[in-house]
Amino acid sequence: MLFKTQSAAVYGIDASIIEVEVDVSSVRAPEENFQTVGLPDAAVRESRQRIRAALRNCGYEVPQTQITINLAPADIKKEGSGFDLPMAMGILGAYGGLLKKEPQEYVMVGELSLDGGVRGVRGALPIAIAARSKKIPNLIVPEVNAREAAVVSGVNVYPVKSLIDVVNLLNSGNGISPLKIDASQLLVREQTGAADFKEVRGQFTAKRAMEVACAGGHNILMIGPPGSGKTMLAKRVPSILPPLTFEEALETTKIHSVAGVLDAAAGLVLARPFRAPHHTISDAGLIGGGIIPRPGEVSLSHNGVLFLDELPEFPRNVLEVMRQPLESGRQRDYHSPGPT
Repeated sequence: MLFKTQSAAVYGIDASIIEVEVDVSSVRAPEENFQTVGLPDAAVRESRQRIRAALRNCGYEVPQTQITINLAPADIKKEGSGFDLPMAMGILGAYGGLLKKEPQEYVMVGELSLDGGVRGVRGALPIAIAARSKKIPNLIVPEVNAREAAVVSGVNVYPVKSLIDVVNLLNSGNGISPLKIDASQLLVREQTGAADFKEVRGQFTAKRAMEVACAGGHNILMIGPPGSGKTMLAKRVPSILPPLTFEEALETTKIHSVAGVLDAAAGLVLARPFRAPHHTISDAGLIGGGIIPRPGEVSLSHNGVLFLDELPEFPRNVLEVMRQPLESGRQRDYHSPGPT
């Protein structure tokens, strides 16, 4: 029997909706009978042990038959453990454990623990944006990711704690209400505890230079002996930058969500980021990239401040990758294959 669910794969800082097709055979198969195709990485392929244990510990015994799961489209790289939940739901649906024929109005992501609990994943915000763009009304996410996804309007975000919660939600709508967050109210919350520019006494010339740089969006190079206040001043620059707009907060949150550094309790990046990487950082760590693109420190400081302390100590190749983004003002130009 064939059963379909929907999930999402994150690539870079954007997400694509993935159809999870589960086919189960009525013929008894040997013990190793679980195959996943569609360009999965190691974390996706090894999910069969987690899924079997989670289903068994929730009271659902999976027969020893051939199970084939296809993640479509097959030309998109699938990585991470977020496909555990939709794959488990597909298996249950194929064996008749779900009342819905195919829950196509739901996108679901989540890692399963062996007892059936649902753990958090990266990229819940871009997944919610992808669901909205495809006009899919409902998103099922782990409880820890719910606030992050709920800032996207137009999508009902259901926070779940366990596989049983998802089964009950799909079968009967068991009282789990979609989480609602007013993102505009989050942005007006007063930020406390951050270093403030008004705390600086003296340093009138340096403060004036920083005010001009912030007003015009310029870079600034600070030179002086140790202990003169360069780092102290740099840490307070975000406090004199304009407050984040909602669109800027959404852009910044997407990057932090994919990188796995987002504060789950906040759900949205409310203050301009301040990133100060160590001088031993690699060029990939600074600028980002990789076979599966990951944000670097330059991306994580988007709409905020990137502070390179002890600049001469950074390796030449690391500083060289900063040259073109600094000249053009756009990081994407560095990755462009030709003239822009």
